[in-house]
Order: sequence, then C-alpha cells, then structure tokens
Amino acid sequence: MLLLFAYPLAQGIITAFSDPSGGFTLGHWERMVGDNKFIPALRNTMLLIVVLIPLQFAFALAMALLLQEKPRLSGMYFYFWAIPLAVSDLAAGLVWLSIFQDRGYLNSVLDGVGLPVVSWLHYENTTTMFIAVLCAELWRATSLVLVIVVSGMQGIPKDYAEAAAVFNANYWKRLRHVILPLLKPSLQVALILRTILAFQTFAVAQALTGENFPLLVGETYRWYNFLTNPYVASAYALLILGISMVTAVVYLRVLRDQSQVGKR
Repeated sequence: MLLLFAYPLAQGIITAFSDPSGGFTLGHWERMVGDNKFIPALRNTMLLIVVLIPLQFAFALAMALLLQEKPRLSGMYFYFWAIPLAVSDLAAGLVWLSIFQDRGYLNSVLDGVGLPVVSWLHYENTTTMFIAVLCAELWRATSLVLVIVVSGMQGIPKDYAEAAAVFNANYWKRLRHVILPLLKPSLQVALILRTILAFQTFAVAQALTGENFPLLVGETYRWYNFLTNPYVASAYALLILGISMVTAVVYLRVLRDQSQVGKR
C-alpha cells in the first residue's frame, strides 16, 4: 500500500527537479515562480482558505448544535444539508454559474426588485469572482465538515452535559467548556481534511471563471495539459503537497491534547 503512494511521489520529485536530458535543474521551479499567474494563483488559494475554512466550521458547528437540540423535522434538515456531498465539484460549479452569470438567477432577482445588476464573473471584477467561488465552495463542502462534527457530537456522553446542568452552567458555558473541548479530535480531523481538500479547489473555480481566477491546482492542470510541460506541473504539485503537509503538522501541534503531552 505504501508503494502505491511512494512511487508517484518519487516520480513527481524526479520530474520536478530533472531536465529532459536527465540532469538536475531548478529551472522548472524558476519558471514556475516567474510565471505571471503564479503569484495570483498562490494569493487566491491562500485567501480562499483563510476566509472559507472559518466560515465552513462556523456554519457546520451551528447546524450541528441545532440538530443536537432535535427540533421538529431535524432528520430532514440533516439530509437536506448533506445533499452537496453527492454533487461533484464541476456540477456544483455549473449550478452556481447559473446563479452568478450575467443573465443568471441572481441578476434576475436584482433586476426584478429594481436594483442594478452586477457582472459577477467579469475578469476585471476580482472581488465578485472571489465571492462567487467562495459561495460555491461554502455550499459544496460545508456538509463534509457537518457530517464529521455531528458524528463527534454523538460520541459525547450525556453525563457531561447533565453534570454541567447540575452546576447551573448556561448554554454558552457548556458549549465552551464541555462540548468544544470534547469535540477537539473531530474538529482536528475535519480541519486537516478540509484544508487539504481546499488546496485542491479547481473544478468549481474553472466552471465559474475559466482562467480568470487562477488557483494552484488550476495552474498545475494548465501547465500539464495546455502548455504540455509536466516538469513545471510537477513543481506546482510538489508545492501544493509541501504547503498541505506543513499545514497539517501545524494543526496537529496546535490542536494536540496538552494533557497527553505531559504523560509522554
């Protein structure tokens, strides 16, 4: 099983650091960094993650807490919120394209209430393009975090909440001192998984904006398929891998259980 992952990784490293003649070179990395879309792709990817991840966790946690209160039709709410899990990235992008395009549903609503329409996906409107991609990713991937958080909540013993109620702890104190600490392992898993997947955001942005909103994975695809340069594409892929690994290590160190650290 390990060889299934080790071989492609080794192949990517060899490709990224070798020239066509088989020698060692850093020219592919210099070409990647010197590309006029590298900085925008890196900026857009990091900005998307910084804004997207907190919003997804806030929405997922709020929905999970609502489901925990078992309101009427709570089961229907869960299945409704989980629908995006069954939608592919490209399909989600096309759904939101029908909303944000110039003659889409959103502009139809704005025009219907007498407000000016907006060219959301115009190449000069980088802010509105970012909003469109953010909304699409928020709708598509929040359900993944929700499922992980809900499963974590189901593993919390009711005795803790009952003990907190005995000491007259209000809801916010129970949330801060009981629920969230016990949810830390689930939140850690969801955070690492969702961040790594966010680095792979491509199809949604491609469907909405084409090449007007570059992302790191999109540049990997462009260099490999359209520019037919697997060397620079491998450099992009290794960059994404490196950032993902560093981020995962930071999460593991920041969110680790300090009580277990002292026992080692």
